[in-house]
Amino acid sequence: MSAPATDHQALMQQALELAKQSPPKPTNFRVGALVVDYSSNKVLATGYTLEPPGNTHAEQCCFVKLAKKHGVPEERLAEVLPSTLALYTTMEPCSFRLSGNLPCVERVLRLGSCIKKVYVGVQEPKKFVSDNTGQKSLADAGIEVIHVGGLEEEILEVATAGHDEAV
Repeated sequence: MSAPATDHQALMQQALELAKQSPPKPTNFRVGALVVDYSSNKVLATGYTLEPPGNTHAEQCCFVKLAKKHGVPEERLAEVLPSTLALYTTMEPCSFRLSGNLPCVERVLRLGSCIKKVYVGVQEPKKFVSDNTGQKSLADAGIEVIHVGGLEEEILEVATAGHDEAV
């Protein structure tokens, strides 16, 4: 069911479908993510916000699943993954987490030898963190951040489901 790695729109749509599985909450954005090996056109992991219990983010879920699959701690994933990966995420990876958990940008940076491109559907709205520096941090590390256009309105509608209107 996965789309070719060159079909960025279809892969972002797949990430959006994952985001829709996230429970609506006023304290989270509903985000979906995929880790794709573009040398084989295979989706290696999927995730969405709050998929497992706890304050989990979509990208985090992908990396936790990959670590479990390869039998290594998440911190050592770069040792076992191919160097031809891309991350698709409906919203840019967070650079700060109010919960104190490791930000998704830091998780991606740990995989900088594997993840060369991050495809995003929208920038993070300023609701929880006023200045997400994720894109700059990734770009400074040589990881290309690419906007996949065309789904912004639907991504934001899904992402903010459950939020108060008067914000």
